[in-house]
Amino acid sequence: MKKILVIEDNVPLLENTAELLELSNYHVLKAENGKKGVEVAVQEKPDLILCDIMMPEVDGYGVFHMLNKHSDLSHTPFIFLSAKSERSDFRMGMELGADDYITKPFTATELLNAIQKRLQKSDLVKQEIAEGIKGINQIHMHMSGEQALHEFIDGRGTSQYKKKQIIYFSGNHPHYLFYIQKGGVRTFKINDDGKEFITGLYKEGEFFGYVPLLEGVTYKETAQAVEETELIMLPKSEFEEIIYHNTEVTKTIIKLLSHNIAEKEQQLLDIAYNSLRKKVANALLVMKEKVSQQQPSGVPAIQLSRENMAALAGTATESFIRTLTDFRNEKLIDIKDGNVTILNEVKLKNMRN
Repeated sequence: MKKILVIEDNVPLLENTAELLELSNYHVLKAENGKKGVEVAVQEKPDLILCDIMMPEVDGYGVFHMLNKHSDLSHTPFIFLSAKSERSDFRMGMELGADDYITKPFTATELLNAIQKRLQKSDLVKQEIAEGIKGINQIHMHMSGEQALHEFIDGRGTSQYKKKQIIYFSGNHPHYLFYIQKGGVRTFKINDDGKEFITGLYKEGEFFGYVPLLEGVTYKETAQAVEETELIMLPKSEFEEIIYHNTEVTKTIIKLLSHNIAEKEQQLLDIAYNSLRKKVANALLVMKEKVSQQQPSGVPAIQLSRENMAALAGTATESFIRTLTDFRNEKLIDIKDGNVTILNEVKLKNMRN
């Protein structure tokens, strides 16, 4: 009989939930607060934990964090229960690594289905671990959201885009999740004066265009191929299906969102406060990572127009070109046939502001 620990400070709800689980043939452990819940979990080693978020002394996030420090409990299925239904609350719970998030009030069917699903997955993982190396390899197939996304697009046909060809315009309705099979893509906005601001650079092996799909809004930026590009386009309905039924994929998308937000915040800070030389140095490093191409010599080179480079750096094109010339004279970069090669990455990274 599977042991389930329920941590809930609302005593009537705690008792009702426990009764429902006992009638469903589960052995139930109860705790009326987070501190006691941690103690019971450490002592009893439950097969699954249901935990309220808003509790005195130690809240649900604290319980999860404390139990995660115990190696024998860190992989125990953990489901948050909460009356909070804001996206930020859901995102915080999933970012921590929880397996599910159920909003109160919930139905008996909803709760029991979630428990059954998590226990089955946990049993599968335990079985695979027992199979040795082969099992460890298979764990990644079940646990990795990124792997699940890649498997979902594997074998699909590609759409070809020429250099500078528009993939979608700002204001268009989203119908696909895009995956770059080959090439590179930039996203940008244009202000009232016609000046471009590059909001993202995406390289081979990366997804883009998922934020409007998740929010159900039109594109806020335009996407354009920066070179000959092949894209795999996953229809919106299929993307939503895998998002809603695969928690690991949801976690992966949340991590991508968090990373992109951090990148954009850093980009805005650089543009607002960095000197011209520091802006150009940082932009060159980003472009090398995102859109550089291998040359016959084996050295990666940046093959964007000066306008695009300047837009990413947040500078006037003329100022950007002058700074590139200074960098070349200082042997930090080389320029050949319009392509930029970084010669001294360390000095660019450590450029004084």
